[in-house]
Amino acid sequence: MKHLKLTIVFFLTAMLSFAEVSNSEKEALVALYNSTNGASWNTTWDLEAPINTWHGVTIQDSKVVGLNLSFNNLKGQLPSEIGNLIHLKSINLGFNKINGTLPNTISNLKSLENLELFLNQLEGNIPSWIGDLKNLEVVALYSNKFTGEIPEAITNLTQLESLELGSNYLQGTIPYAINNLKQLKILSLLDNQLEGDIPETIAELSKLEELVLSNNNLTGVLPFQLSQLNNLSLVMVSDNNLNNDYITVVNNNPKKVSLFLEDQTVVDKD
Repeated sequence: MKHLKLTIVFFLTAMLSFAEVSNSEKEALVALYNSTNGASWNTTWDLEAPINTWHGVTIQDSKVVGLNLSFNNLKGQLPSEIGNLIHLKSINLGFNKINGTLPNTISNLKSLENLELFLNQLEGNIPSWIGDLKNLEVVALYSNKFTGEIPEAITNLTQLESLELGSNYLQGTIPYAINNLKQLKILSLLDNQLEGDIPETIAELSKLEELVLSNNNLTGVLPFQLSQLNNLSLVMVSDNNLNNDYITVVNNNPKKVSLFLEDQTVVDKD
C-alpha cells in the first residue's frame, strides 16, 4: 500500500509538471518541433509525454528556462512562437541545419542569458533588437551566413562576457562603443569582411582574455594600450590589411606581459 501511494504521488507530480507549463510555452516547443522536422531529430520528443521528459528542455517552477538541442539534426526555420518562451535563460541550438532569419519575437526573451546558435545556416542581418536583451552573457552566432554590419545596439549588452560572431559575412566596422562591454572576456570576429581601424576603445576592456580578429579587412595598427591588459592571453589579428605584421600571441602564463614595440610587433616577455 505504501509503495502504491508513492507511485501515485510520483505520477501526480509528473502530471502537474506537464499541466503547469503554460499553454503558450508548450505551443512554442511544439512549433519548434514541427518547424525543424522533429521526427528526424537525433533525439526526438514524445509529444504525448510530460514536457519535463523532453530531451534538452529544462523546467524550473513550472517554467521553461533552458533549451539545449545542439548536435540534434534540427532542419528548417525557427518559428515565431519561440518568443513565447519568455522565461528562457539559455538556448543552445548549435551545430544543426537551421536556416532563415532570426524571428523578431526572440526580442521577447528578456531573461535570456545565453544565446547560442552557432554552426547553422542562419542568414540576414543580426537584428538591432539584440541590444534589448540586457541579461545576455553569451552570444555565439559564429559559422552562419549573417550579413550586414555588427549592430551598434550590441554594445548595450553590459553583462556580456563572450561575443562570438566569426565565420559569417559581416561588413562595416567594429563598433567604437565596444568599450561599453565592461564584462567582456572573449571577442571573436574572425573570418568576416570587417574593415576600418581596430578601435582603441577595445583596450578599455579590462577583463578581455581573447581577442580574435583574423581574416578580415581591418586597417591601421593594433592599439598599443592592449599590452596593458593583464588578462589578455590570446591575440589573433593575422590576415588583415594592418600597417604591420603581427605574430599570434598565445600566453597562458599570467606572469608574462605582451609588449607592443615601436615597430608594433607583438612579443612575449617574462
